[in-house]
Amino acid sequence: MPVRMDKLWAPLEEASLATVAAHLGVYQLANEAGEIVYIGVADARTLFGIKGELRKAIANPPAQATQFRYEVNMAYRTRHAELLQAYMHDHGNLPVGNTDIDPRMLGRLRPAG
Repeated sequence: MPVRMDKLWAPLEEASLATVAAHLGVYQLANEAGEIVYIGVADARTLFGIKGELRKAIANPPAQATQFRYEVNMAYRTRHAELLQAYMHDHGNLPVGNTDIDPRMLGRLRPAG
């Protein structure tokens, strides 16, 4: 699995959730230009897993989010941290919607390529 999520974006709307199951995992939200604005996690405390988190994002989209992509992953905490670290490495800061994360608490990742 690559460090960065490389799945295609889907519109952040209820119709797009038809094939999203209530699994645990991670997801990314992006604006119209495809810029990641939030990296989230559906963990054991999340009601209805990724689908539930995306429904919350539809109701109250962070930072002009208009599209999403996700990964089902049982190691969701590790994968969430990895995605945040890769974004930090690429951009020097966290996505604008990730005000819930203290960047000083993240480790440093230096992915190849």
